[in-house]
Amino acid sequence: MSQTPTLRQLHYFLALVEHSHFGRAAEACFVSQSAFSHAIREMEDALGTQLVDRTNRSVTITNTGKDIAVQARLVLQDVETLVDTARATTAPLSGRLTLGSIPTIAPYLLPRALPKLRKAHPDLQLYLREGQSEHIVQELHDGNIDVILLALPYPMRNVTTLELFDDPFHLAYRRGTRLIDPKNFQVNRLNADSVLLLEEGHCLRDHALSACKIASRDSVNNFAASSLATLVEMVRADLGVTFIPEMAIRAGSLKGTGISTLPMPKGNLRKIGLGWRKGSGREAEFRLLGKLLQQEWAN
Repeated sequence: MSQTPTLRQLHYFLALVEHSHFGRAAEACFVSQSAFSHAIREMEDALGTQLVDRTNRSVTITNTGKDIAVQARLVLQDVETLVDTARATTAPLSGRLTLGSIPTIAPYLLPRALPKLRKAHPDLQLYLREGQSEHIVQELHDGNIDVILLALPYPMRNVTTLELFDDPFHLAYRRGTRLIDPKNFQVNRLNADSVLLLEEGHCLRDHALSACKIASRDSVNNFAASSLATLVEMVRADLGVTFIPEMAIRAGSLKGTGISTLPMPKGNLRKIGLGWRKGSGREAEFRLLGKLLQQEWAN
């Protein structure tokens, strides 16, 4: 019988595809570079083909290697489904669970929700990964994350979603600013360059533009913030106004900043939801997790 690669080797190889560097890939897998390189060579020997072109300065995945990487992801997803099926026979929300979340949700919702989650399900080993929507969706597809918490809508393939609750936007401005008249505010009559938003890649930027119906992009400042906390500081300095989700306000992110808010018209919101791979054997657990998060928001 011919040799077959191990699951560990498949994991290592996908890490190498992601990082394109033996040292960084080995570090991501928590092994020495020599052990990592040996595992990749063993995988090549088992398959009888070269997966990687090596030079002193770079790593290039061969065409065959790229095809095998696609199949490796499918294999690991199938293994994850097998494990999920076995876990489904045990107590719900127990064992290891990796939750991915975008940075405009995680720091504002999870600190309140997680203590109650752990109290209700003490056998749960919860691991958190934070990243922008594109990153955590890819990690979900690759099998590195079990379930993701993000703002909807977001384009995803082969992912089941569960809408949890609405998160309305509020206009945030420094008290006493001359950028707007709070008593006669109209979103489409904002001064040029007066609106501050997160930088490209953050779905909060797209949701704010869409939900708040900003028709003219002339009002949006070219200088963009890298985080919601930075955005708050820019508004605090009266560099502009912005749209803050209610979740961040509830969490106290504006406390002591001198920033006031105005509610936006009905319908100016983002939807918060969970997503998981279609066919996951842990769907009942994810729906239970969603119910707990809904209850926390309602409180």
